[in-house]
Amino acid sequence: METQLKKDERIEIRISDQDKRIFKKAQKLSGDKTFSGFIIRAIRIHAEHIIAKEELILASKRDREIFFDAVFGDHVPNNQLIAAAKRYRSTAVSG
Repeated sequence: METQLKKDERIEIRISDQDKRIFKKAQKLSGDKTFSGFIIRAIRIHAEHIIAKEELILASKRDREIFFDAVFGDHVPNNQLIAAAKRYRSTAVSG
């Protein structure tokens, strides 16, 4: 069962008759008991999708910056990396 939160905020919007008919039909098909509940759920799903997409973009940007800094930055390879490169060169097939 869904926890009831204190609802003290209000949003008012104006929509066309056509939009309202579509939203009402979707509400009935979705099984949501109230029109407000349907609208809130639909907007929440869409909002969470937008936020997740933006966070993924930001994470990707951060990862890209870390990657390019690691590859092209002024870093000196440690002993483990040097040893791994030597092992690779000794086993790599010439092409």
